[in-house]
Amino acid sequence: MKKLLLASAAALALVPGLAAACDITVGVVLELTGPAGEYGQAGAKSIEMAFRDLNDAGGVAGCTIKTDTRDSQTQANIAVDAATQLVQVSKVPAIIGGIISPMSIPILTSVTAPAKVLQVSPASSSPTLTQLGRDGKTNGVFFRTITSDALQGVALAKFAVDNGMKKIAIIHQNNDFGVNLVKEFSDPFAALGGTVVSVTPYNAKQSSYAAEVTAAMAGEPDALFLISDPVDGATIARTWVSQGGVQKFLLNDGMNSDDFIAAVGKEYLANAFGTSSGTDPTASTEYFNANYQAFSGIDPAAPAADRSYDAGALVGLAIAIAGGPDASKLPDALRKAVDPAGEPIYAGKDEFAKALKLISEGKPIRYEGVIGPVNFDQYGDISGPFRLWQIVDGKVTTVGEMTTADVEAIKASMK
Repeated sequence: MKKLLLASAAALALVPGLAAACDITVGVVLELTGPAGEYGQAGAKSIEMAFRDLNDAGGVAGCTIKTDTRDSQTQANIAVDAATQLVQVSKVPAIIGGIISPMSIPILTSVTAPAKVLQVSPASSSPTLTQLGRDGKTNGVFFRTITSDALQGVALAKFAVDNGMKKIAIIHQNNDFGVNLVKEFSDPFAALGGTVVSVTPYNAKQSSYAAEVTAAMAGEPDALFLISDPVDGATIARTWVSQGGVQKFLLNDGMNSDDFIAAVGKEYLANAFGTSSGTDPTASTEYFNANYQAFSGIDPAAPAADRSYDAGALVGLAIAIAGGPDASKLPDALRKAVDPAGEPIYAGKDEFAKALKLISEGKPIRYEGVIGPVNFDQYGDISGPFRLWQIVDGKVTTVGEMTTADVEAIKASMK
């Protein structure tokens, strides 16, 4: 009788407009405030939109899917505390987050990996996360919908050289993300003929960065590679300009920010370039770009917005495939949501209704997301193109693309 009731609830949940029989809560730990708050706010809205679309399609495993969203405040100890409460007290089957690597890594090592609870980060790009997988320290529960900086460093190096940057100074966040991106950038930059004239770390939330800027100017660079966030990054860039630094910048993906541009002044950023994890456009991309701003009030091009929708969609579809919020089944179910042999499924209510029907019939699906068709390797990493952008008249403007094949060709030439 119990099985019959569950089957009936699942069937009813596939009918749009009918209320689901229960709630399934997914934990979300994002940087809603603090230096990375702009990314977290966009990410949270994207996850909410993905869950809304799944619920409008009938819900997952007979239930309404919901978020319990916690603010890490861009502080690792708070992120770990929030994740611990969600996993140990609320018993959530999955965590989406964090946005940046210094939040995701301690959540993974302290909470989700030991508890064997699925964790999906929309935007943590540190190569350390891959290494943790290689070292067997993730229990196979970690996935991300962004490419690793092991690839992005190469793309940045090529883009810098192509835009005439030959002698570059680096100022970087003194954390896992910043240190790793410097490493992944420096070797290919040198191989392509560039010279790193200085590398200067900084600690977050300083009142002044004058000393770091002075140190970075040693060697008379022709550009500054600023690895930062929009808040500290704006202070550093303003200091660089005020001290007479050359107004040519290379920026990491998180600096794709209207707040950063407004704080620095567009007149000083006419020669500012950067890369971001790109997209292979699909019907999901069109749907998201057409609907996200009306839902969230945020530009769909905001950092982490697109890939956060995919993180939410994939977790929801995984729960449906697993038949409910069984944490032990979700990592395998997440891979089944992007089965290469499955029927293509895209974002939005109608497509999710189609996916839920196929799942109920035991048929494979392949979610092709806002960022494109996703394939996870054994460590939960994805590959994909890189968006090349420049700040033009105060707006982040796409000026090209670098494919994964392009990046791999550069890496191969360095051996």
